[in-house]
Amino acid sequence: MDWRDFAEQMADLARRLLAQDSAQATLDEIVRAAVELIDGCEAAGVLAVRRGRAVTLAATRDMVDRSDRLQGELGEGPCFDAARRVDGDRLFRITDMTEPQPDWPRYAPAARDLGIGSMMGFLLYTDEQDFGALDCYSGRPGAFTRESETAGWLLASHAAVALAGARTVDQLEHALETRHAIGEAMGMLRERHRLSEDDAFAVLRRISQHHNIKLRDVAENIRDRAREKP
Repeated sequence: MDWRDFAEQMADLARRLLAQDSAQATLDEIVRAAVELIDGCEAAGVLAVRRGRAVTLAATRDMVDRSDRLQGELGEGPCFDAARRVDGDRLFRITDMTEPQPDWPRYAPAARDLGIGSMMGFLLYTDEQDFGALDCYSGRPGAFTRESETAGWLLASHAAVALAGARTVDQLEHALETRHAIGEAMGMLRERHRLSEDDAFAVLRRISQHHNIKLRDVAENIRDRAREKP
């Protein structure tokens, strides 16, 4: 591998990830980049474990979804373990899936049936957050080398930083949208019922608590209903 060329590709990837407009778009770009930039990688996905359940956040092929779903159902598998940070491991590389895999005795033969010959994965993390595991697949044994592992680790490092930024942007946009919706609903309540700002907010909060509905959803319902009236 020409590492100078790869460094230029990483720089281009960083710009591409920064240009995405949402966390999901960033995830989709990460898995596409894994297939494009990591030698031997034929398919890629990002798997997260939420409350003990395997969740596919992005995938380039249906086989990745099936592999993730299988690991979740069995409660075992290299990607599943990487996403949960079992034994503190942050990467794995399985050279030959046709050989016995004592750590995953049920998953390994099922993976072979899916056409998986070798696998590699990396935990996507920053100092404060884990985003799941970036997993790379090949249909042939021996597809991933030490160089592939190094390339994957570098890509995963760029990806984790980009995800942290994308998630922050998503959260900020969500907060702004929530604030705007609540402000609109409060204004409507104040105008219609001649309430003070504090009283209008109290009405929204009581409805939210009584019906166990998020405050933003209450505000959006009030706003939408008001807009529907002639």
